[in-house]
Amino acid sequence: MPRSNNDKYPLFYVADGSWPEVVLAPTAPLSAHCGLLLARDLDRTMRSCELSLRGLAEVAHVAHSTVARVLNGEVLPDIGTLTRLEDALDSQLWPGPVAVRAAAAGGTAFSGTP
Repeated sequence: MPRSNNDKYPLFYVADGSWPEVVLAPTAPLSAHCGLLLARDLDRTMRSCELSLRGLAEVAHVAHSTVARVLNGEVLPDIGTLTRLEDALDSQLWPGPVAVRAAAAGGTAFSGTP
């Protein structure tokens, strides 16, 4: 589904690699870089909390298909979904403007945390 300014879903902008270990196209909008950082942080946080996709979905009160689509770069979550996921994980997933701009400037999205 198109987002503001007709940005497409993050996976659309992959230039090389397999999601989420990808290089995004130089023309990828900031939203694609944000989506990639968010997907990586979500995956890492779920692993550290030992939560399955369905387990997180149940705790966060969102559809498991929504969590899967965010993880797979097929959608950007709306603010309500993002808030529920962050609350359920007790962790910030939104990477913030500094990380998103840094990822975009480098031509690749990366997570600042191991």
